[in-house]
This record gives sequence, C-alpha cells and structure tokens, in this order.
Amino acid sequence: MSLSADDLLPDSLLETFRERAAVHDRENTFPEDDLADLRDRGYLRLLVPSELGGTGASLLQASRIQRRLAGAAPATALALNMHLVVTGAALHAHRLGVEAVRPILEDAAADRLFAFGISEAGNDAMLFDSSTRADAQDGGGFRLTGTKIFTSAAPVWDRLVAHGRVAEATERDPRLVFGVLERSEAVEVLDDWDTHGMRATQSRTTRLHGAEFPAERLLATTPVGPNPDPFVRGIFGAFELLIASVYLGIAERAITVGSRVAATRRSATKGIVHADDPDIRWRLADAAIAVDGALLQCEKVVADLDALGTGEEGPGVTDHGARWFLHFSGVKARATEAAIGAVDQVLRASGGAQFFRRSELERLSRDVRAAMYHPSDEESVHASYAKALLGEIGETRTELPR
Repeated sequence: MSLSADDLLPDSLLETFRERAAVHDRENTFPEDDLADLRDRGYLRLLVPSELGGTGASLLQASRIQRRLAGAAPATALALNMHLVVTGAALHAHRLGVEAVRPILEDAAADRLFAFGISEAGNDAMLFDSSTRADAQDGGGFRLTGTKIFTSAAPVWDRLVAHGRVAEATERDPRLVFGVLERSEAVEVLDDWDTHGMRATQSRTTRLHGAEFPAERLLATTPVGPNPDPFVRGIFGAFELLIASVYLGIAERAITVGSRVAATRRSATKGIVHADDPDIRWRLADAAIAVDGALLQCEKVVADLDALGTGEEGPGVTDHGARWFLHFSGVKARATEAAIGAVDQVLRASGGAQFFRRSELERLSRDVRAAMYHPSDEESVHASYAKALLGEIGETRTELPR
C-alpha cells in the first residue's frame, strides 16, 4: 500500500512534537501526549498486515516515517522504535510462516505498546546469549529472573519481549527462549533514567523476579550463538535498520537547521552571510554528503529485507544469504557514525549560540550521541567483519584468495 510519511505526520503535528521535545528533555519525562497522538493515528499498527487489522506498511515505509518523526522528537522516535522493532520482527517471521508471532501482531492491532527487554549489563552477545535465567514451567511456559537495561518506554509499555537462557539445558546444548511478558508484581521497573541525551525515552532498568510467560506467549527457542531463526533475524534486522533510520533523521534535521542558520547569520569581519562563506558551505555539504550516502545504503538493505519476507524477486533485489547479519550491523554502524559526524559539522558551522540549552541543535547534538551505545557497536562490527574475512583468531587457515 502507499503510505505517506507526510500524511501520517503532517508539519503541524511535528511542530507540536518539537515544542514538547524541549520540555521533556528539560524535565526528563516520557512524552505521553506524543504517544497518545501517535496511537490515535495508527502508529502502533504500522507494521501489522492489513488482514490482521493493521496499516499494512512495509519496513521501508516505517523507516522513512521514523526518520521524519526523529527530525521533530528524537526521543519519541527512539522509544516508538522499540515497538516497531518487535512488530517488524513479528512481521518478518509471520511472512515466513511462523505462527507463534501472530499474537504480537494482534496485540499491536489493538494498539498495545511493546517494549524490548533484551539488553543486559556486560552481555555483548545481546540476542545470542543471556544472563537472565529461564526456568521451565508446567504447561510449556517459562519464568524469567534477571535484569534488563535500556528498556525504552518503561513507564507505559503494555507488553515486554524478553529472553533468557534455559536453566535446564545442558552445557553441550545451551538454549535461549524468547517470550512476551505482561506487567505484574514480578516485573520491577526502576526510576533510574537520567542521561546526557535521549532523556525522554525513559529507558529504565527492568528487574524480572520470576516473571512468567505461558506457552502461548513463547516466541522462539534457539541455540546460544548466532542462528537463522526467523524471529531473531527479524529482531536483529529491524533493530539495526530502524535505529539507523532514527539517527539519520536527526542528522537530516540538523542539516536543515544549520542551513537556515547559515542563511541568516552574518560575518562581521567578512561582511557576508555565512551561506556565502566557502568554509561554512563546505562543512554543511560534507554533512549532507555523508548522510546521503548512509541513507541510500540503509534504504537498500531495508528494501531487501522486505523482499526476503515476501518472496519478491527481480532487478535490484538481493538475498544476502550468510551476510545478512554483517549488512545489518554494518549499515547501522556507518549510518550512526555518519549521523554523529554530520551533526558535529553542522555545529561547527553554526556558531557559539548553538552551545546554549535553548538551541535545538544543542539538543540534537546530545541525542545523536546515544547512537554509539546501541548495538552493534564499532568493536563488534569490526570483529564480525574480521571473522568473515580471516576466520577465528588462531585457527588453521588455507591460503586466502588472491
């Protein structure tokens, strides 16, 4: 279907979000009014197929919509991103015939908000391992005990997708389970979010004290380590690509603001507006070049992931096979580094007034830096690419191709 970001998020609504964003950043509060407005417009149903009561958007459409939202309210976009990661992963698995994810799509069609409870302190493996204990229950469900960090939209979520390592599994065959939790006394949300940027996401710590999900809420059982499970691949892909989209949206907005500043700010020594200064022009152009390149890469891989789920074939469509995870993480790393660099170039071009807290660019400069803390970080991306090129450290190698 054709879904326009401009129609879903008109300029008037974005200006309202932009005004609220400054307040929520200052007060360190969650943007509940933004969520209500987006819920009314069907935002939570974006990635639900139309036959299940949703909007029927593609991941590519959601990516473009998220960029537009991020340009007005970065933290709102990032918080809603986690819902779209869950529903995007469910959409991908649903397209491939995985029946277990259908309840996610049905809940989203009913405007229930999903959060993402995967991150754990010190767990660099992320999706592919867990320090949370999963104890099997009679009937096929599990109880999760552990601590999740960076749980965005913590004050308001309706459902939490979380994972844990199965306690009963053998050391030779360690297993993970992924399931959907509801709020209960076994789910403790701390009020501990006070950060440099992305303050309004309220991505608080969540402690699970034997929180239970029943068998019908079990989404996947996988081995520990990288694996091709459709839901896990969907999470990895949707997370990396939609994260990239949010930060590219921030950078696009910064370039727009910086261009407006350059058009009105004058140099007293040169007697010209900064838009005519070659150095300022170079910096803004440099920012736009970097963002443009990263955006094209992001859209290509998002479109390929959409095609993988629908079976679409034809010119320009690529099944990346064993390199899917490399491309997901590589796009995220390049896009977020490009976004950070672009915002920095805009700041350098825009003068000392942007150092004050009243400046939108000042807030964007703090929000964009959260990108470096999302997986996959630069170290893990480089390690993955090195492994693909050179194999494991210390392993016996055949001669590399010339």
